[in-house]
Amino acid sequence: MARDRFKSSPHSSFRLCRKGNRTTDGRQYNIPTTSEVAGLIVGDFTKLNCHRDIIVEHQTTGLQRITYLHPSFMSITYPLIYPYAEDGYRTNIPLRNLSNNESKRQKLTMKQYYCFRLQQRLHEGKSLLLGGRLLQQYIVDSYMAIEEERFRWIINNQTKLRADLYSGLMDVVHRGDSDWSTVGKSIILPSSHTGGPHYKAQNYQDAMTICKWVGYPDLFLTFTCNPKWPEIKDMLQKISQKDHENRADIVCRVFEIKLVQLMQDLKTEQPFGQIIICLYTIEFQKRGLLHAHILLFLHQTTKNPSGDHIDNIITAEIPDPHVDLDAYNAVKNFMMHGPCGSSKPKCPCMVQGRCSKLYPKKFVDKTIIDAEGFPIYRRRKTNITICKKDIFLDNRSVVPYNRNLLVKFDAHINVELYNFSRAIKYLFKYLHKGSVRAIATIESSDKGEGNDEIKIYLDCRYISAAEACWMIFQFDIHYRHPSVERLPFHFLDNHTVVFRENNCVENVLSMPGMEKTKFTELFEANKKYVEARQLSYSDFPIQ
Repeated sequence: MARDRFKSSPHSSFRLCRKGNRTTDGRQYNIPTTSEVAGLIVGDFTKLNCHRDIIVEHQTTGLQRITYLHPSFMSITYPLIYPYAEDGYRTNIPLRNLSNNESKRQKLTMKQYYCFRLQQRLHEGKSLLLGGRLLQQYIVDSYMAIEEERFRWIINNQTKLRADLYSGLMDVVHRGDSDWSTVGKSIILPSSHTGGPHYKAQNYQDAMTICKWVGYPDLFLTFTCNPKWPEIKDMLQKISQKDHENRADIVCRVFEIKLVQLMQDLKTEQPFGQIIICLYTIEFQKRGLLHAHILLFLHQTTKNPSGDHIDNIITAEIPDPHVDLDAYNAVKNFMMHGPCGSSKPKCPCMVQGRCSKLYPKKFVDKTIIDAEGFPIYRRRKTNITICKKDIFLDNRSVVPYNRNLLVKFDAHINVELYNFSRAIKYLFKYLHKGSVRAIATIESSDKGEGNDEIKIYLDCRYISAAEACWMIFQFDIHYRHPSVERLPFHFLDNHTVVFRENNCVENVLSMPGMEKTKFTELFEANKKYVEARQLSYSDFPIQ
């Protein structure tokens, strides 16, 4: 149909260009460094703009508008994956209950459906999994449909849940107002919405609360996915695939398994000592691979370690291949920075002629802590070097690591000693910079007069296949242990009450315990128990 339309009414061709704008936040708007299929969401969702404009042309009835909930939506969009025009997701698909127990949810959700479709099974057709770039587009399109449905539900149900202060409801009763839909304020986006601004803000505040309770973090780890893991290769070989770039689903699943195992090893095997608190967040960048930023809080007995103790847990030197060949190969593959500097002035880390990561470092015979509290790791001058891109690198270019973790997980695991709260701020930097975004322009590719001007400027949210897969599988983008209890604080009769739009205010106020909160119960406990008066508000959950 596209061919027929072009023959009947040829038009000028257009192209979508990604732009790098130095006037914006480089972390948020940077150019992708890998070739991948990604989705660009133009603008933000509103009540009038919460759906895609999907139009198909029927051979007899002409143009028709369909929604992403139409059973034929995916088959029309991806005819190579659905050659027989099979139905895709539709509403009211019964949810199979294997345990024969009554469940609150009786219908299959869109996320469950696409999560099922992205699984690799030996006795099923593999047209989707072997789709290559088309699979990446399918994954991104599926996640966008899920997000679109979630936002649509939130927008359409803004008036169903209301929140107002307890004293405000009492005023409504005294005034005799009868229009309950005008009472309260709308809940715009709940903190349970993963990745939303309230979700990130609450996690950031929880992390800062942990710092207030136990002090600054001690170690900062960066764990990056290795696409050459044997588990990934084995899954690809089962269906005669070789390239991992087009199987974001396998990469995400294996990385999540490895990440869980890493966290267990840190807590049980204790390579850095006893850990009392650990945090991590998953970062999605335009680099094609996932990575996790991990913060570790050590027990008081292992804080402020000496230089000799740091050398036992953190290394910044190339191992001797004649003594430890496994560690040498791991450092060669994952922990060498560069080459950069004058030998590679076009390296991505180079800014104004200097390495932004301050490599190569200086030779140091012994680990020391400088005046500002930062460690300077031991980097002795030896004859052991590693050749990368025809350039020999020595200990000055080694990224700090832990030997046992590096060899076991066979991936980039950067370990840094840290004792400042800025690590928490870095961990949740998305709270300040927002979602990963892209700057794009739509330009004419013709060479006619005036056709080279920018026609449309787009500020888009950037969704990669890896991020889409991670969210579809419902993997955690934030992990925290132990948990944090959030305590409300308010004036007398000014606590927040949540109620439905069709609830009568008198019925809301008459609900048992409606006037009680954790804060009011604190004062009640102080009235009854003398020992409670010795505890602060934040001490109550601990006791």
